[in-house]
Amino acid sequence: MIRLNLSNRPEWLDLLPGLRVLVAPLTTALMVSARADPVIDGLSETSSQEDMALAMAKAVARRALLDWEGVGDDDGNLVPVSPAGIDALLEIWPVFEAFQAQYVARGLMLDQEKNASAPSPTGPSAGATATARPVQAPAPTAPQD
Repeated sequence: MIRLNLSNRPEWLDLLPGLRVLVAPLTTALMVSARADPVIDGLSETSSQEDMALAMAKAVARRALLDWEGVGDDDGNLVPVSPAGIDALLEIWPVFEAFQAQYVARGLMLDQEKNASAPSPTGPSAGATATARPVQAPAPTAPQD
């Protein structure tokens, strides 16, 4: 079952202690716009999965992040939200991970909710059902000298 969130209000996400961000709802339009980001288009075919994931997260964040609390410069002065600031913020590994888990992954959860698999408690085939018939015992052969 797909659970619809019909709210179109921005919401605050607590990414780290003392750091929270106000994000717009994760919509199809936002994701399509992020995929068309010039930085994404500029990636080469040889770019790593990690480079692509970071570029996509930054593209999504530049569109979704509306405000933040707990972000400052080297002198401790609070800084306003800006595209360069968003990119710099996501270069911090724990921030990137929290943003991915709390915001981007929600869009991916819909795919997981509609795709069910057999349980696999102890390995890739542990929950699978056997489809082949058992092997029959071989026919007896003549004794060999």
